[in-house]
Amino acid sequence: MTTSNTPSNDDVIGGTSGDSTIKDPEDWVTGDEAMTGAQRSYLETLAREAGETLPADLTKAEASEHIDRLQAQTGRGASD
Repeated sequence: MTTSNTPSNDDVIGGTSGDSTIKDPEDWVTGDEAMTGAQRSYLETLAREAGETLPADLTKAEASEHIDRLQAQTGRGASD
């Protein structure tokens, strides 16, 4: 029996059938870790623009949720 390292037609990356890479932040393995420096910096900008204050001890998941909310509120972020 021989094995081939060539991928079969069933082995694909990408495509248009749903995006299974988008996870709810509550389901992240590292979601309960402290937010990253990049998240903190971006949240500072968004919160300032929205006239809000946020706790400085957010988790990665909490920061992500605030980023999504504040992007919608301020009109920043990805445009569809």
